[in-house]
Amino acid sequence: MKKDRLPLAEIGITLAGIAVMAAIVVTVDPLRDSVTALLQGDHDEVREEIDSLGVAGPLLILFLALLHSVVFYPAEIVDAAAGFAYGFFPALLLVMVGWLLNGLVCWTIGRSIARPLFDRWFGEERFERVERAIERGGPTLLLAMRLIPILPFSIVSYAAGAARVPLWRFVWTTLVGYLPITAISVYFGTRLEGLSLTDPLVLASALALLALLGAGHWVMRRQTSRSSA
Repeated sequence: MKKDRLPLAEIGITLAGIAVMAAIVVTVDPLRDSVTALLQGDHDEVREEIDSLGVAGPLLILFLALLHSVVFYPAEIVDAAAGFAYGFFPALLLVMVGWLLNGLVCWTIGRSIARPLFDRWFGEERFERVERAIERGGPTLLLAMRLIPILPFSIVSYAAGAARVPLWRFVWTTLVGYLPITAISVYFGTRLEGLSLTDPLVLASALALLALLGAGHWVMRRQTSRSSA
């Protein structure tokens, strides 16, 4: 079977976009400091940078969410920092918009660029098996993948695009599946100054996070085994 040609134009545009993003990070001090803090896992520095920018802080959060498409830092740091700076509901809305934008970018890149590359790297037949597993698993598998914090958000989006997941299915499963973990991370951010392990809401959030991790892992194993049967 003849392989699809590599989408050289799309690859060039994507690389140019990454280069522009890197240049912005290097030349803009708040962005450079925030990215450095993210890579070092410095929650306090990220919060200070967002808080110091005032009305420009939300733009920084959106930019950091988009940056995750190429730099896989712990997404929960941005969620918690937003919760600390803006409170629960404004922060939750803001970061969900940011992660949806990130997902759409990665889904588009995955659909236009990643598929031919995956075919060559992993073999067309092997990737078709992955694609069939995602298709058979349907929305349930996509939701489960969003529930597991250890799976990088952007990687899941790339895979969904490469596997030709329909756009609307991708959008709603991203919003529904990623909302619980994001809400927990944002809530932890709102409680950082007076965080107490004896706080019933903190304990409930921690238990909910563990429950989501367990449920997502169980559903993924079940759906994967069912798809391979």
